Amino acid sequence: MKTRILRYLKHLFLTLVVVLPCLVLFGLSQGATLNYGTYEHFKDLHNEGPHLFYEGDSSLSVNYIQGNRDDGFGVKSDTHSVNNLPFVTSHYPYDSSSFQIALSDHFSIPPAIYDDGHPILAISDIEGNYRAFRDFLIHHDVVDKSLNWTFGNGHLVLVGDFVDRGAYVTQVLWFIHYLEQTALQHGGQVHYIIGNHELKAMHGNIGSASEKYRLVASMLNRQQHELTGSETYIGRWLESKNAMELVNGHLFVHGGLHPDLAQSELSIEVINTVIRSNYRKSYFPKAEGNEHKLLLSGRTGPCWYRGYFKEDPSMEEVTASLNKFGAKDVIVGHTLQYRVKTHFDGKVIAVDVKHPSDHEMNWPHGSSEGLLIEADNYYRLKEGGRRTVLK
Repeated sequence: MKTRILRYLKHLFLTLVVVLPCLVLFGLSQGATLNYGTYEHFKDLHNEGPHLFYEGDSSLSVNYIQGNRDDGFGVKSDTHSVNNLPFVTSHYPYDSSSFQIALSDHFSIPPAIYDDGHPILAISDIEGNYRAFRDFLIHHDVVDKSLNWTFGNGHLVLVGDFVDRGAYVTQVLWFIHYLEQTALQHGGQVHYIIGNHELKAMHGNIGSASEKYRLVASMLNRQQHELTGSETYIGRWLESKNAMELVNGHLFVHGGLHPDLAQSELSIEVINTVIRSNYRKSYFPKAEGNEHKLLLSGRTGPCWYRGYFKEDPSMEEVTASLNKFGAKDVIVGHTLQYRVKTHFDGKVIAVDVKHPSDHEMNWPHGSSEGLLIEADNYYRLKEGGRRTVLK
């Protein structure tokens, strides 16, 4: 009996030795992490903001959270005419840094096609991690330590999902707005491609948002979904963005191109117009519809499609989709990779990696990566400013 028990325990131990590493590796490949705490600055809501709400057609309310957990919180609020908008400041508590943004009185829809031969740096799925985003851009000479634009006439392409999950979505969104302004002053361009989590935010789906923003909304006497609603400055700015852009022959879209798009009559401009007209309408399976149904699905839509990695389309289907839009390749986020890598003989480049969290202590910590395209040369950009040729 004793021998049988020992033999059973031995077999159990050997099974665990084999199975557990496999489970850990599988979990890591799917983006799983072990959380063992949060950083203290996560609790610091002083100067959280700005949160801007339109009051009718003529006024804009600028709001910052003030105070702390010991003394209590309040809201500093000022109202300005839309014809005389101020500069606003975004604060980051981790290192007490800040930057200023000039407000705009209107938002123009950007072009969807560019052809100038200038270099491109692409990154995706920052998910509210401001420090990881900022430091990556500093290390790869897009901005300097004072956040001055240093990428010249280059294109910075943000391939969606810069919101949700992380605790510093406010700072990330204002930083993108700031980058747009400073890039244009130096001949550069920032392209913010809408991802499925930006869609969720505009749809009012708060399921993936940090708990912090429930508290912030309550302090502002708002519902959480109102923080990026149609009556906010940030919400209207998001509404102006494209879901797909072609930059120097490279197509950027958060999810990907469903093969059926190759047989449609839809142009890039029409695709953007259709998706943009539904930014405030939640997606759900529709019983009837035309080719627009392909765009407005949580499975086949360009902001959601995972088929390159989950459905195994043929090389012919991938090539046909690219040929339709005159693209050499498509750069996507959305589906997590262990590194920036190519698929389908380089026709699909996936750039979604696990970035370091700004507020959680995780194992593994995560390591930011991005893609640099200079003429016909492709580079995998790594943490700390390192780069290698993309293979």
